[in-house]
Amino acid sequence: MQLTADLLLNAYRVGVFPMAKGRDDPEIHWVDPLRRGIFPLDHFHISRSLRRHIRRADVQVTTDRAFAEVVAACADRAETWINAEIFDLYQALHAQGDAHSLEVWNKDHLIGGVYGVTIGAAFFGESMFSRATDASKLALAHLIHRLRAGGFILFDTQFLTPHLASLGAQEIPRADYHRRLRVAIATPAAFDPPGYPPAPSSAASG
Repeated sequence: MQLTADLLLNAYRVGVFPMAKGRDDPEIHWVDPLRRGIFPLDHFHISRSLRRHIRRADVQVTTDRAFAEVVAACADRAETWINAEIFDLYQALHAQGDAHSLEVWNKDHLIGGVYGVTIGAAFFGESMFSRATDASKLALAHLIHRLRAGGFILFDTQFLTPHLASLGAQEIPRADYHRRLRVAIATPAAFDPPGYPPAPSSAASG
C-alpha cells in the first residue's frame, strides 16, 4: 500500500511516527517509543542569557515562508532519518495545511528553524536546525510562545535529548502520552491565532 499524507496523519493520531535509518534507506520504519519526549508548554526554560538574546537579536521570525528549506536544512547532517519519501510526504502535509515551519532569518539568510505536524491541539515536533549561535533556541522559544497563544496543549518531541531536557522537556510513559494525545487531537487550536504575532521580544517571557 502506498503511503500518503492522509495515512501519515492517521499514524500520528494513534501515536506513531515515521523514520528512516538514513537518507539513502528506502524503507520507512514506524516508531511508538515506550517513553515519549514532550514539552510541557508552561515549563519551557528560558535562561537569562537566552532572554537577553531574544530581546536583542536582530532577526526576523516567520512561519511557513520556507517550509521545504527548513526540512532540507534539518536533513543536512551526517546522520538523518529524513529520506526522499519522508521529505515528499511532509511537503504534501504542508501543502494541505497540516505541517508548518517556523523560520529565523538574519536579513535574507535562513539561520534556524523548526517544523512539525499539527492535529487539533497537538503539535508533533519533527526536527530543528541551527546555522548560528542559539538560532534553534530562538526558533523553539518563538514556537512555544505561538503554540501557547494558539491553544495547543501537547508538544510532542518524540524523544528526549539532553539539549531538550535542558530547556524543560520531559519524558513520559507511552500510556500517559496516548491519553494526552487523545485529548489533544480532539481539542481545537490554531497555529496562526487571530492577532498573532506580537512583538518579537514577547517570546522572552516564556
